[in-house]
Amino acid sequence: MAPARDRRTGFSRRRQYSTFFGYVLAVAGAVVGAALLAASIFNPPAFSAARMAVASVTAPVASVLDAGVDAVASVPEAIGTWFHVHGENATLRAEAKRHRALLTKARVIAYDNRRLRALLRVRDRTPEPVVAARLVASTASSGRRFALLDAGRVQGVTPGMPVRGPEGLVGRVLESGPFAARVLLITDPDSLVPVRRTRDGMPAIAAGRGDGRVDIRSVNAANVRFAAGDMFVTSGTGGLYAPGVPVAQVEATGSDSVLAIPFAAPDSLDFALVERPFMPLPPPPPPRAAAPPATPSAPAPAR
Repeated sequence: MAPARDRRTGFSRRRQYSTFFGYVLAVAGAVVGAALLAASIFNPPAFSAARMAVASVTAPVASVLDAGVDAVASVPEAIGTWFHVHGENATLRAEAKRHRALLTKARVIAYDNRRLRALLRVRDRTPEPVVAARLVASTASSGRRFALLDAGRVQGVTPGMPVRGPEGLVGRVLESGPFAARVLLITDPDSLVPVRRTRDGMPAIAAGRGDGRVDIRSVNAANVRFAAGDMFVTSGTGGLYAPGVPVAQVEATGSDSVLAIPFAAPDSLDFALVERPFMPLPPPPPPRAAAPPATPSAPAPAR
């Protein structure tokens, strides 16, 4: 039998209640959306607090679901790795043999570096990690680039703390709630990271583009040439990011400003490390000049 074209509720109480509750939910959703839009425009701090409160509730649930999806997705990868393990083993052995000379040279350089730093009494300051947390969400299709971390003020996470992954720098904490934090990624247009080139120490700025990449801009000179494959790490300038953290690699040769690909991709990261802001050690006090020896006072004349 063909379905009836008359969609009026008629005398059916069930259809009447369904239609009524549908209208109520639609009106309530529109009112809540308008209220949130007004709060974000006229009272951003209140909207930020409400957003982080909701994120603190949804972040643990998203973390559990993300762990389950990762476990299921890892099964085909594990099966494929088992079939190709012999070929990968031979490739890795050949690569280790080729890099043995470079490894020996690097060890000699590292030993000389430690000896010279000890002679110069140079002290290293490593930022203390606060917590390792899961990145449960990130904006991959928006002009603004944020990520959600399933750790907040209860775990000691506060705004301004740098966030890094195993491959390199991820960003910094922008907002923190009780059990969740919002991370500003280095690819966001509002992100500026002081960096230096690894091969010669040239300072530069890594500015986010909003499309998953960053711009590397020279700061001290004009007509600076960048080569494809140049790697940049944090310089430690500004006191927020610790020096030596990998940031990005230049995509193509250019001058003054070039595109670079970040080492850490938030979309593929499971966990990230939240660290305390890096503060450079104060310079040592200048050595005090030796006081001149006291001269003996002349004896008083006898009267």
